[in-house]
Amino acid sequence: MLDSIKNIEDLKKIDQEELGFLARDIRQFLIQSLSKTGGHLASNLGVVELTIALHYVFNSPEDKMIWDVGHQAYVHKLLTGRRKGFKTLRKTGGMSGFPKRKESKHDVFETGHSSTSISAALGMAISRDLKGENSHVIAVIGDGALTGGMAYEALNNAGRGHTNLIVILNDNEMSISENVGGMSRHLNHIRSSKDYLRAKEGVEDVLKRIPAIGGQLVGAVRKTKDGVKTFLIEHTLFEEMGFTYLGPINGHNFNDLIEILENAKEMKGPILIHVKTVKGKGYKPAVENPSSYHGVGPFDIKAGVAPKKAGGYTFSDAFGYAMVSLGEEDEKLIGITAAMADGTGLNHFEKQFPKRFFDVGIAEQHAVTFAAGLAATGFRPVFAVYSSFLQRAYDQILHDVCLQNLPVIFGIDRAGLVGEDGATHQGIFDIAYLSHMPNMTVLSVKMPEEMEGALRYAKRLNSPVAIRYPRGTVKLDPKYQLKYDDVRMVTLEEGQSVCLLATGKMVEQALRVREALLDLGIEAAVVEAPCIVPMDEEGIQTVAKTYDYIFTMEDHVKKGGFGMQVGAFMLEHGLKAKLHNFAYKTGIVEHGDIPSLLESEHLSVLDMVSTITEMIKEERA
Repeated sequence: MLDSIKNIEDLKKIDQEELGFLARDIRQFLIQSLSKTGGHLASNLGVVELTIALHYVFNSPEDKMIWDVGHQAYVHKLLTGRRKGFKTLRKTGGMSGFPKRKESKHDVFETGHSSTSISAALGMAISRDLKGENSHVIAVIGDGALTGGMAYEALNNAGRGHTNLIVILNDNEMSISENVGGMSRHLNHIRSSKDYLRAKEGVEDVLKRIPAIGGQLVGAVRKTKDGVKTFLIEHTLFEEMGFTYLGPINGHNFNDLIEILENAKEMKGPILIHVKTVKGKGYKPAVENPSSYHGVGPFDIKAGVAPKKAGGYTFSDAFGYAMVSLGEEDEKLIGITAAMADGTGLNHFEKQFPKRFFDVGIAEQHAVTFAAGLAATGFRPVFAVYSSFLQRAYDQILHDVCLQNLPVIFGIDRAGLVGEDGATHQGIFDIAYLSHMPNMTVLSVKMPEEMEGALRYAKRLNSPVAIRYPRGTVKLDPKYQLKYDDVRMVTLEEGQSVCLLATGKMVEQALRVREALLDLGIEAAVVEAPCIVPMDEEGIQTVAKTYDYIFTMEDHVKKGGFGMQVGAFMLEHGLKAKLHNFAYKTGIVEHGDIPSLLESEHLSVLDMVSTITEMIKEERA
């Protein structure tokens, strides 16, 4: 049946009774396609019926659908004419794994990060009203995304007015890992409410007892039963905030879904529809272990995803093991994550010290100030977070941590390019937004084996420290490993005239460039800057006076980055060495494999060697 769906109009021609066959075909397609390309599997298997029902009832793109988080929009993409794009999913130049406005008119808002949909949807709904239009705006938000504070700000704002807005809560009891906190408990209470169960079973009987009109209402209630039974349930948080609450309903039952969506179209004001789904539905391994199937690489369908290799091979695991080691020595060490215990490696610390581990949900702003409160009262909190997610807590880092000079340690995972997740997830801004903060130290480790030393150094400082490190691993000769006794610049390889001044992951690239330059008769030095802030001013002066050419290398955007800071210092102190910054030219680096992305940014080994040799050639001409 999927073969007959070329666009939304084709979907609407299908009889409602046959939609189940389409759902089956879509699940088979997703499993087969993603087994070859990788991508977000479990979350999309869980929203198949919901997505079909939405497009069956509403008219995209006139009716606007916003997906939060956008990794659950694969079925939406499939139904809006992008089936061929799945062959290139998340590949360089291919289809994005998130909604992309330039990719389709049906992608009305880009949602790579969590908890933004209701705010954006309310803005679009108000815009519709001001223009005198009559379309629908629908925000589909996961219960994991509902742990983010921005979602409540939007609910509060939307609930105060009378603007027509539909919020669909996709409740699968998961974000990437199992959900935590008060909202999770509240939703669980709604799911299991005895009042709800009684209402579901007895609403028609209640209405039949109404004199004269009871019989007539029974027919009507079959069309609006979810709305009526809501008023027989004790108040929910959403009702108290001004929303009409409908549900919870089975998110895999087309009759229930289509009925409640059709009714919601006719209702006025803000509406929240609580839909219960199963993450990974249709593929047993994903249902049994949804966290492992949240984001997958290519895998064998029968065997499932390959188990994660044991050992501290990645930076994340090295960080987790180092936290355990320090936690055994210091009972005041605290581990904090924002719904990313496994992804950041803090799951190791959680198992060893459950009472000193805190998962605050997708709430980075709260996590930072929560850590500040701990630090202000004598504990040593470590907040492990992806670089692109920490951006959301800029003010809290400045106001609540740095201005008070509190000893919070930030383990900034996925610093630099992350690859397939694309522009919203590339961690290429952290140096710029952390460098100007008072009292902040920014370290950049180049290999997993250095992680414990960096953490120990950070603990000794008794002030705010950020340790940035990339995704995956870097394998370097052990002779290059730093012990972090101090963090001054260090010469890893001697050279003449040319200096490759690198930080973090780019040290590995600098060593490769050096080897290529040696083949051309150029002996370049490789100098590492393990500490970006505060800058090793004496080290820069030494390098600038020793070498004629300095090429800075960083896994970061050029503006506000390490290279620009080096350049500003050299200009201020009249240092005359020729300087060139190797960094990402703009803040937009799309999805793809990292080697291809580096080529597109002219930062491959060959590109760097070409730039260096051309610069030397022009200077000597």
